[in-house]
Amino acid sequence: MDVSIKKFDVKMNVKNKGMELEVVDPKVGHLGDLVVNRTKLIWCKGRTTPAKGKKVLWKDFIAYMESL
Repeated sequence: MDVSIKKFDVKMNVKNKGMELEVVDPKVGHLGDLVVNRTKLIWCKGRTTPAKGKKVLWKDFIAYMESL
């Protein structure tokens, strides 16, 4: 899996605009983008825009990860 920063509009802290990570499988191609901002994570499968992406709040993401 190749993960690269696609868009990085912050200096230090992740704020409202956040940052966008591009996720690529070398065998399959572009899988999607992960937008990370200060309130949530947004998974944009394929070429989906953040407005149509799947959103999860940080507290829910943390609870899920800690349940594994």
